[in-house]
Amino acid sequence: MPRMDNCKDFLSWVDPDTSLNIFKCLDDPADLARVSCVSRSWRGFVVANGLSKQLCLRMFPQLSRVACVVELNQDGVKEHSEVGSSQSNECLALWKDHRVYSYLARSCLSPVAMDCIDKAISASSTDNFPQESIVNTLEERDNIAGRFSYWSSSGQSNPNVPETLTYQLASQICVITEINIQPFQAHFQMGSPIYSAKSIRFKMGHLKASLDDLTDAFVWTYTSPEFPMAQENRLQKFKLPEPVLCIGGILQIELLERVQSQEMDGLLYICISHVQALGIQLSPAFSVDILGPSGMFVLKRDRMANCQPPEPSENESGAALTLADRDFQQIVTILRGHVMGVGAMDGWEEEEYEVDEDNAF
Repeated sequence: MPRMDNCKDFLSWVDPDTSLNIFKCLDDPADLARVSCVSRSWRGFVVANGLSKQLCLRMFPQLSRVACVVELNQDGVKEHSEVGSSQSNECLALWKDHRVYSYLARSCLSPVAMDCIDKAISASSTDNFPQESIVNTLEERDNIAGRFSYWSSSGQSNPNVPETLTYQLASQICVITEINIQPFQAHFQMGSPIYSAKSIRFKMGHLKASLDDLTDAFVWTYTSPEFPMAQENRLQKFKLPEPVLCIGGILQIELLERVQSQEMDGLLYICISHVQALGIQLSPAFSVDILGPSGMFVLKRDRMANCQPPEPSENESGAALTLADRDFQQIVTILRGHVMGVGAMDGWEEEEYEVDEDNAF
């Protein structure tokens, strides 16, 4: 076995700026967690330079609006900081940021993706309410007990009049990777026309802190590029260029340009039978408080949400296999962890990241 007596920590051989540039090359949260376990000096270097936070900011620019991070104890209330010197408090704050952002980065890379839409909020127009309500787009089937299920816009003579569908996501903070939409085909009309849009665009954001201006109740923090939509009766998948961290849990779908007219009245319509927003739900481990019109927010982390529940029994696993794919994904996620879409992290031991007050840095 080779002797390690003469091995030295490269952090002591190179200047801090060079070391920092080397560590910034790590773009996988798992790699950053591993180097933090190499030694106290490496861990201290990662924490002191806020490398976990910087990695999260590179992954999700939306986090630039975080005003502060808060850890909640087992009672769901903010943990109080210990009274001490300013240097000690700064050290504790750095370790807190490290714990929160490290777990956030790992959580956002969970392999379990599910439909994150919780409920429909509103449509810009509806032709025949409630029979053709936006609520119907939450149903995967376009025919239920012989009744067609879809949303329809009002008719327009101008093809450039857009429509919007607005939804509330199941978690206040989500990572959205893909949005799927199925245009509706009206088999009950001559020629079975498909009422798709020519293109679509997506917005994500949160409710305004003040609703004094009723013309727009939302603040949009992300707007996607336009995607072309095919005039085909199938679930069309629109993968976002990069995963998006939706702060506030509001998704809006913009349907741009009408392509199909109705023979009965000659007006142009857009009809949608189903919508999905695939991603990772980060609640209840994470939540946010929006701070007024500035758009800044407090990122909260509930440490008790990390607890791993008992493994499912054989009977529970067997029952899950008999369900539809979507339900199967949801049940497996629930069995693995309290956070929808955030399972237990293999090899993740949070105790490794507790502050060693005697050897903090």
